[in-house]
Amino acid sequence: MPGLTHPSPNFGPRRDGARPDLIVLHYTAMTSARAALERLCDPLSEVSAHYLIDERGALASLVDEAERAWHAGAGAWGPVSDVNSRSIGIELANTGAHPFPQPQMAALERLLADVMGRWAIPPERVIGHSDMAPGRKGDPGARFDWRRLARTGLSVWPIAGMPGDFAQDARVFGYAADVPLDLLLQVFRLRFRPWAEGPLDDTDRALMADLAARYPVAGYLTV
Repeated sequence: MPGLTHPSPNFGPRRDGARPDLIVLHYTAMTSARAALERLCDPLSEVSAHYLIDERGALASLVDEAERAWHAGAGAWGPVSDVNSRSIGIELANTGAHPFPQPQMAALERLLADVMGRWAIPPERVIGHSDMAPGRKGDPGARFDWRRLARTGLSVWPIAGMPGDFAQDARVFGYAADVPLDLLLQVFRLRFRPWAEGPLDDTDRALMADLAARYPVAGYLTV
């Protein structure tokens, strides 16, 4: 996918010979794409991502996909605790308070298709920063259109069926085992039911049960 190459110095080798098998989506939470680009390329910030997409859909490549960018920080998805070594990080220029524009979403879809094809990453391995760092991070946030990505096989979306054990199913899907129930509900709804309010209900249980049944994290074997 064509775009501007704007190398960031903030990267290192992937540890233990790891290959990327996750994609983590972020919002920049900054006032402009230019400000975000400057921060992601500032050696003093010690943060980076592989890609940045601005509101108009312009793509900047910051770190080679073979290298370990510094975008995920502390957190886990399933058994993966060093998410940086196992992921591609994509930053979307957005404060978190407004919708993601059509040109930006279209550019993201093209990029995701490229990256997923190149590294054989399945749609259930496209996650949000909030998924792997509950309580610490909230991006890409409630305004991000996950269902749109799922319609074209670039992420997943649950279908309600029979309710199950919400906490147990959350672990099976990939959420870390040490996340308290109230926080699990918060991050689950942030992604899949951002309009929902109130205590845990049978819709939450049914949707999480479907995710666990169709996309168990233990069912994904890495090489």
